[in-house]
Amino acid sequence: MSKTLSEIAQQIKDANRKVQLIYAFNGTGKTRLSREFKQLMSPKAEGEEASSSELAAKRILYYSAFTEDLFYWDNDLGLDAEPKLRIQPNSFTRWVLEEQGQDQGIIATFQHYTSEKLTPHFSTDFSSVSFSFERGNNQQEPNIKISKGEESNFIWSVFNALLEQLISELNIAEVESRSTDAFNNLEYVFIDDPVSSLDENHLIELAVNLAGLIRSSQSDLKFIVTTHSPLFYNVLFNELNGKICYLLERFDDGSFALTEKNGDSNKSFSYHLYLKQTIEQAIADDKVERFHFTLLRNLYEKTASFLGYPRWSELLPDDRQLYLNRIIQFTSHSTLSSETVAQPTPAEKATVKLLLDHLKNSHGFWPRQGV
Repeated sequence: MSKTLSEIAQQIKDANRKVQLIYAFNGTGKTRLSREFKQLMSPKAEGEEASSSELAAKRILYYSAFTEDLFYWDNDLGLDAEPKLRIQPNSFTRWVLEEQGQDQGIIATFQHYTSEKLTPHFSTDFSSVSFSFERGNNQQEPNIKISKGEESNFIWSVFNALLEQLISELNIAEVESRSTDAFNNLEYVFIDDPVSSLDENHLIELAVNLAGLIRSSQSDLKFIVTTHSPLFYNVLFNELNGKICYLLERFDDGSFALTEKNGDSNKSFSYHLYLKQTIEQAIADDKVERFHFTLLRNLYEKTASFLGYPRWSELLPDDRQLYLNRIIQFTSHSTLSSETVAQPTPAEKATVKLLLDHLKNSHGFWPRQGV
């Protein structure tokens, strides 16, 4: 049954589980769900401003695209300013950086996931951070502007330091023995897709480290983790016990469904089967669009990886180069220019069906009865 995101948020809250894992495609609404859940846990009265000094009153801590809004670039090129990443005043970073002095730990985590040659430099009041890069001749190139992916990794490194500290504090059962009361009211940690721009090795390592942190939590703190990455999801699934697992879907009418996934379906998350079902539905409804070529390519890639083929193109029909060129044309980033964006023609839509049927018939997909 379809629901609104606020109803999905209530469903998650009612589950009352230690760990809840949610898989969804990008653009489904994971980040919006984190906001709905935050509003459910800590509703803000109309006209009320969020206070940056009331950390102890917070019931939920969340990491999402909105977390990144706490950081913004100050790079006034007109005044020839040196680019630096500003940190908006907020209770979380102030506690981690100023009160707990975790700046060196944040730097070490960031360099681990990016490069030892890329170094953050916090200002003395922790209101900003600049970055330098060490070239091959050991010369530092100061005040560089890092990529969006590196920026996301840096912000995750800050959040990770906070997460380590708060779990450690809440693990102290006697409230009066804790060094701070800042997290006594915290009930949930909501983590939305911390894996952007990581290669597979670091992605797996981040998932293992996050799972280890969650397992180390001995308090009543609950965790919700959403992701678009089947690999990240699978690692968390295998690393964590006692979790409940879902698939989040969005329908054409703007409604949603959060479907619990049980048993063996989580071992590979049936990701390839979901891709297959999505493409089949588009074909049946005559609604094949450009992004279905991306899903088809992803399905070929997953199948090739599972079967041990070095290249997914080896699974294509005999005239491989023709079909490869067609798929590449529709999935390449270069096709996003205004001159080349176009809806698939009837012949191109037929190609999607042909290639899907070929994959199902030639590479061991189990046929469903009545299909």
